[in-house]
Formats: sequence, C-alpha cells, structure tokens
Amino acid sequence: MRPLFMPRAARLAHLLLGATLLASAACATAPAPAPVPPPVRSPTEEERAAARADSARARARLDSARLAAAAAAARATRTHARSSARNDTLPVRTLRSPVRVCAGGDVTLGTNLDTAWARKAKKRMRTHFHRDDTPATLLAPLRPLVASADIVLLNVESAIGTGRVASKCGRRSTNCYAFRSPPSSARALRALAPRSTVVGNVANNHARDAGAPGHDSTVAALKRAGVLVTGDDTLATPVPTPGGDTIGVLGFYTSSETPDARDTAAVYRHIARAFQRYPVVIATMHLGAEGMDAQRTSDTTELFLGIDRGNPVAFADAAVRGGAALIVGHGPHVVRAMEWRDHGALIAYSLGNLLTYGPFVLKEPLNRGAVLCATIDASGRVATASVGSTLQRAPGVLAADRSERAAAIADSLARLDFPATGARVGPGGELRPRGQQR
Repeated sequence: MRPLFMPRAARLAHLLLGATLLASAACATAPAPAPVPPPVRSPTEEERAAARADSARARARLDSARLAAAAAAARATRTHARSSARNDTLPVRTLRSPVRVCAGGDVTLGTNLDTAWARKAKKRMRTHFHRDDTPATLLAPLRPLVASADIVLLNVESAIGTGRVASKCGRRSTNCYAFRSPPSSARALRALAPRSTVVGNVANNHARDAGAPGHDSTVAALKRAGVLVTGDDTLATPVPTPGGDTIGVLGFYTSSETPDARDTAAVYRHIARAFQRYPVVIATMHLGAEGMDAQRTSDTTELFLGIDRGNPVAFADAAVRGGAALIVGHGPHVVRAMEWRDHGALIAYSLGNLLTYGPFVLKEPLNRGAVLCATIDASGRVATASVGSTLQRAPGVLAADRSERAAAIADSLARLDFPATGARVGPGGELRPRGQQR
C-alpha cells in the first residue's frame, strides 16, 4: 500500500519501478513478435517453367493412377465394363445398295398351354370383335406397317407347337405365364411380308415355355416356314438383302440358355466377330424390368421379380463398340426411349407390346407398341428412320394408332433419359438425332 504522503523523487522512483514490473510481466506472457518476411521476389522464367513441368508430371501421375484404377474396376466388373458411355465407334462399311429394316416388339399369337383362357378368348373374339383368332387374322393389321421393309425383325414371344408338355409354372405360382402358339403361327409370320425377309428372335423368356424339346420344335417350325431364326446361338444369322448384300443379325436375352445380354464382354465379342464378316450387324435385346413402371431407361442393372434383367445401356454400349448399326429392344412390355448416336448407331430400348394374344395385362401404357423402320445406307449406317405407333384394344386386337401415342412417349422419354443423344420423334413418326435441326 502506497503511503498517503511521499516526496516527489520517491514518487517518480515508485512509478518507474511499477512500469518496469508491468513490462516484465507482459514480456513473460506475450508471444514473440512475428519475424519480418524477406522482400518478395518474382520467380524467374526458368523457375516458372520448372514449376509447370512439375505440375504436368503430377497431373500425368494422377491420370495414370485414375486409368489404372478404372481398368482394375472394369476387370472386377467385366459384365458392366465399357470403354465409352456415349461415343459411337462404328466404322464405315460399304453396301451395294441401301436396305430397309422394320422391327417390332413382342409377338404372341395365342397359347394352347392355357386351354381355359384360349376358349374364353376365342369366344370373345367372335362376339365382341367379329373375327376369328387364327394367327393370319391376328397379323393382318400389321401388314401395312411393314410393307416398305426389305427385312422384318420380330420377337417371337412364345413356343410354337402342340401336344402334352410338363408345365413350367408351379401350382401356386402367381407370376408365371406359359405361351405356346399354334403351328400355323410360323407360316403366318412368313406370310406377313411376302416380299420381305422375315427374321424371328427366339432369345427371350417364353421361347422355351414348352421345355427344351418345345424350343427345338419352335426353331424347326420357323425354319420350315421360311422364317430366319436368330437368338438360338451366338453366331450371327446371315440375312440376304435385295441389293445382293448379306447382313448379320444377333439375338440376346438375360439367360445362360441363350446368348447372354448380361455378359457385355461376350456381347462385344460376338458382335465384333459378326462385324468382321458382314458389312452391317443388327442386334436385338430382350432385357430390362417389366411393367407400367418400367418406362425409364438407366445405366444400371434392372431387376424384375428379383431377377437380374441386365443393364440396357451397358448392352447398347458393348453392341455399338462391336459394330452394331441398329439395336432393337423389347421385354419391358412398354415403349422406351430411343437413342441416335453421333456416328449413326440407332438404339430402340424397347418397342413394347406389338401383338400379344394371351393373358397379358394391356392397361395404359402396356397397350402401346411401336414399329421402327430404318434405312441403312450404302455406308452401313442408319440414314433415316421412322416410328409407327400401334394400339391393342384387347389381347390380339391390333390397330395402327393415328394419335401417334407411342411415338410421343418415345420422344418424351428420350428427352428425359438421353438429353444429348436421344432421338427426336417428329410429326408422322419421323426420327432425327437430337442435335439435328429440321
């Protein structure tokens, strides 16, 4: 405590002592002053060049690491591996003359494996629609839609034949359907386009509904009738054209009993092998989830009833890299988007139900189908294409759809699913690449 009275000299000494003590305490607790930075010097041109070189080497090392990681991931998941998600590497090949191909989706011309349904359907066809249900009658409305074709490609979504067979469906099954069309179906398919070559795909989930013997009899019936068969093995079916060329057609389904659409590495090999032999290769794929909720197309594995039904975009990528000029999809029972890539490959991810005379559900949009007609020019690429829309008023009751609903669905879905490469569908069903103006 400072005394009440203190001489002036003593007071000054006291004040100096207090200031000294305070300064000492501050030095004990305050951080050391920051060092003064050296003056900034601009880097020389040689130093800049060295820094750029170091940066380039670092980027190269990073790119190499990324490429190595991508290659390792591709090897680990080879069924979904593809070198490009969008680039079409289709080389230019030469045809003597253009060829017109018309393709449709699922075709089932009745079933004699469900006799109760067959009796009811026949009666309904007579009383409600005043027609019989022979395969030729069922197919008659389709003829104008494929009249311009040199080649007609359809998915034969049933076995063909007669006789007793063991049922593939269990007694308590609620999601199992078995279709076998009458023997006259094969002749009716051939007569659909008398001036054209008709190709039937049997790589699907119903061609074996009558078992392995039934599958063999189906293939035999089609061949006897003059229908070329694809999808029975991994070799391309040779298809002659009016101009004297021969093109190759391959069919795929998501099963080990057929050329497997899930194994995209094998898809690439099979199509590349065909492309070495034929100037044009067409692939048809029966894959994807099913039903009215399956209209969207995504680059992912799709499931139906817990079953792997393939990755449609991965399949298309593999097929295009192998050399396919046209890829025709079916299986989801609904129309999906179409994609027209930069260098000519046209992909229809699903053409929907075309003519399905059986116990099918045909509520909107399952009653809509499409016929895709594409002209492949002398370069071996799709030059022009169009979509004809169809409507089934009831199972097997087919008509051309003047409202062009299927074409409108395909156009809308292409905008959503493939904004850069989706095919534009204009009035009259004309197709154009997305970036191409009228």
